[in-house]
Amino acid sequence: MPYLSHLRTNLKESFFIYFFFLGAIVMRGAGCTFNDLIDMKLDSRVQRTADRPLPSGEITVKKAVIWLAFQCLIGFIILLQFNLLTIFVGLLSLILICVYPFMKRITWWPQLFLGLAFNYGILIGWIELHNNISYICLLLYIAGIFWTLGYDTIYALMDIDDDRIAGIKSSAIYIGQKRIKIFISIFYLSTFSLLFLCSIFGNVRWYFWPIFFIAFLQLIWQVLTLKANYKNDCLKKFKSNNLFGLIIFLGFLLGN
Repeated sequence: MPYLSHLRTNLKESFFIYFFFLGAIVMRGAGCTFNDLIDMKLDSRVQRTADRPLPSGEITVKKAVIWLAFQCLIGFIILLQFNLLTIFVGLLSLILICVYPFMKRITWWPQLFLGLAFNYGILIGWIELHNNISYICLLLYIAGIFWTLGYDTIYALMDIDDDRIAGIKSSAIYIGQKRIKIFISIFYLSTFSLLFLCSIFGNVRWYFWPIFFIAFLQLIWQVLTLKANYKNDCLKKFKSNNLFGLIIFLGFLLGN
């Protein structure tokens, strides 16, 4: 009987991981599709985004809407596999997905709203597994928001000139290139500090810590070597966050 109980637990966790991973991909894609639909005219004014499928006319608005509806349908079907509280919290994420594309028109901090939306899956996953929201979950969520603030501000540096002309607001424009390293340092240090607290409260194993500090060194490297005036370097630093995320993921996986 203990073996069967353990087997059921493992199957449930495997089921959850599979559907959660698939759902995250589908709904992030839906968010990107919706964002592209809303930003179609703005994207046509920015050199880097003018060649995207919608502003370039490669894909029609009708086809994009159909694709968005399909993505949302798949995401909803996946969400229905979870408990009622998870379904309710998951549906609330639609508010953030719908609000985010308009933020660059009304606030200098659209990256903050992107962080709220992109990291919302932390809340969904935690609630499904624990049926509550704890301080560890909230710390992890806020850490993700600060991380997004950091890397997406770097991303916004690539379009800073075009965005000014098009009237698009961003944290990169508000902060200014002279102060950008200071602010990104604050964002990344906040990310590190909150992840550190999560790890302490989560009682991770000792071999998590060397991996964790390697990840922190990656963030330090980003800040120290960032060339805010060079688009290629900004893109390089932005993409390098895939490595940071992978290191943190492996650290938590091994540490737990």
